[in-house]
Amino acid sequence: METQEIYRGRLIDHIQLVVKDFGASRRFYGKIFEALAMPLGGEAEDYFWVDELFVSTAGNENAGGELTGRVHLAFQAKNQAMVEAFYKAGMEAGGIDNGAPGERSYHPGYFAAFLLDPDGNNIEAVYHGPHQRNVAAVKVTF
Repeated sequence: METQEIYRGRLIDHIQLVVKDFGASRRFYGKIFEALAMPLGGEAEDYFWVDELFVSTAGNENAGGELTGRVHLAFQAKNQAMVEAFYKAGMEAGGIDNGAPGERSYHPGYFAAFLLDPDGNNIEAVYHGPHQRNVAAVKVTF
């Protein structure tokens, strides 16, 4: 079953990764999103998506026959345990360690883990600490 919701007012509407080994990427992302409690939105023979991340083969009609370059994607976790589960699941699914779970100096309470996916993309799960806020919309004036 495919699910899709449209959100207005986000900076990023969606991201597409075009990968060389679709099976390896499907296993990797399936495991890390399971650890992050993010359900698969839908899939077919040459693509799948979760929330606003679309992953496809180069042969997919939307890919233009080109692989994407190296990117860094960070996914929010609800707590430190979820960051640790992300890391463990990703390692078990063929990810490469790029920074074990732990505190980072980016700001107080920043707890993250980093993995390289099968295409070498830097994939992060981050928990911003007990003081992180859930904000539906923020108005910024310049």
